[in-house]
Amino acid sequence: MTPTLLSASRRLLAPLCLILLLVAWSQAAARELAAEPDDMVEVEVATVGMAGMGGPPVVLLREPGAREVIPIFIGPVEAGAILRGLHGDRPRRPMTHDLLGDVLDGIEVRLERVYVDAIVDNTFLGMLELRLAGRDDPLHIDSRASDAIALALTAGASIHVAPRVLEAARQIEYEGFEDQAVVALGITVTPIDDDLREALGLPDETGLLVSDVSGPAEEAGMAPGSMLLEVNGEAPESPMHFLELVRGTAEGEDAHLRYWQQGEVHGLDLSTDVPAPRPRRREPATPSIET
Repeated sequence: MTPTLLSASRRLLAPLCLILLLVAWSQAAARELAAEPDDMVEVEVATVGMAGMGGPPVVLLREPGAREVIPIFIGPVEAGAILRGLHGDRPRRPMTHDLLGDVLDGIEVRLERVYVDAIVDNTFLGMLELRLAGRDDPLHIDSRASDAIALALTAGASIHVAPRVLEAARQIEYEGFEDQAVVALGITVTPIDDDLREALGLPDETGLLVSDVSGPAEEAGMAPGSMLLEVNGEAPESPMHFLELVRGTAEGEDAHLRYWQQGEVHGLDLSTDVPAPRPRRREPATPSIET
């Protein structure tokens, strides 16, 4: 076999071997979903906090309808990966979850959903739902919940939680970090200091910097670099306060926002449903705003 044919054969065999490895992996570590997919609730990752005073990290998940925020225990490494995913940061050299996302892309496997479907002995169980070309049924692979959530943010997959898990997680006491970025309604907000206010020409009012936007808010014209002034008539004083104001939206109503953008003040009504996940970013992000 000539070197050219040998190289081509290797390129063809590598994806096939990886696909076979995924299938074998799922069969060797098979675990059935503990809840029906249609019964699970799609959630939005809001931020990372901690359980109680000095407790372990938790990821805070916002339920649709704005009423509840659910904490799920995670590890420090996964907390960092989730925060990078929330910020849209892509390191120049891939970290573990970025690498796995790249592998799935390379073998044309799509991560459609991740599930947090059970809690056993205070351990949250996760599951990846993969779609393989030429295979009718999705492939389910057992996962730690924290890894599944971090990978979902990296790959642009939706996150779904079983009702029993939601009910159990509601009993966990948590604290958010006042200076940490928070996402709700597809809008990422961060605190504003004097230097940032001056550099961006932001108005001298109480509010938060919009550092990233996706979903309906982006479609309506809100852009990074704007300043969030009000949620339901009240000025948000911190990112966690923003989340609380969104949660306070009356049931069945839209959240009403006022924001400053390029010298003008705009109004925006947004549904409190969970927006669709942002498509996967394959290149290192070049942030337009330094924070």
